[in-house]
Amino acid sequence: MIEGVLIGAGGAIVVVLLTLLLRRPLLAAFGLKLVGKDSAGPLPAETNGAARESARDAAPDQKPDRLAALADLREREVSDVMVHRTAMRSINADNPTEAIVREIIQSPHTRMPLWRGSLDNIVGVIHAKDLLRALSEVGNDPSQIDLTKIATKPWFVPDTTSLQDQLNAFLRRKAHFAIVVDEYGEVEGLVTLEDIIEEIVGDIADEHDIDVQGVKQEADGSVVVDGSVPIRDLNRALDWNLPDDEAVTIAGLVIHETQSIPEEKQAFTFHGKRFIVMKREKNRITRLRIRGVV
Repeated sequence: MIEGVLIGAGGAIVVVLLTLLLRRPLLAAFGLKLVGKDSAGPLPAETNGAARESARDAAPDQKPDRLAALADLREREVSDVMVHRTAMRSINADNPTEAIVREIIQSPHTRMPLWRGSLDNIVGVIHAKDLLRALSEVGNDPSQIDLTKIATKPWFVPDTTSLQDQLNAFLRRKAHFAIVVDEYGEVEGLVTLEDIIEEIVGDIADEHDIDVQGVKQEADGSVVVDGSVPIRDLNRALDWNLPDDEAVTIAGLVIHETQSIPEEKQAFTFHGKRFIVMKREKNRITRLRIRGVV
């Protein structure tokens, strides 16, 4: 248990993060410090306005952008940071067990949703550690494994849940992974604890991270992108700042901005980029070329 209280704007939320991460470097990232209870005054009011005012007045080493990000947790929703269903790695429970085991072991992800019939019918979540343990118990024979017994019960959360509420819920349940659904119960994507933490401290890279799938850098400086790539992932991978408040995927952004479903070879310029439709299948934009505007 951490002895002491935080002094500074957004302290209450940072305490939650510290309880999770238990690392002093995170405190330093926010320009905050631990002090003894006897010397601490009352915690400041937990308001977005106070946090943002503190961020404006903060010294350079106090990372004002991160203080503002703390304040934004209450205003942003899980749908803003989730992995969209089109980019979500999942498993069809009706596939042969051997194929499922191989896919999970080869995947860079620790947890994968298990569905039957359609993606909107998620019946469980398989943790790679549980699968490996089960394999060990049956002599590494996948045919002897019942995946439904290994899978844990899926946790569904509304897409309108605020990031602050979801962060608190993750901590209460000691969970890291949730399925995001809309008001009709249809799956929209998934959200992880890391997704929310990264909204505050920036990208958390590790040895298991992989490049964004469906994104290819060309020799001429342009980028070829699958239409299903989430805008948020593209922004992070390429350090862009395309808006994602009206659309989740890059194809959705083009459709929103043009108010149409463009034909192949049509080109448009907005948000400082040139978008060229390379491939369209029926009413879906499946591939785009994007280059900077000179």
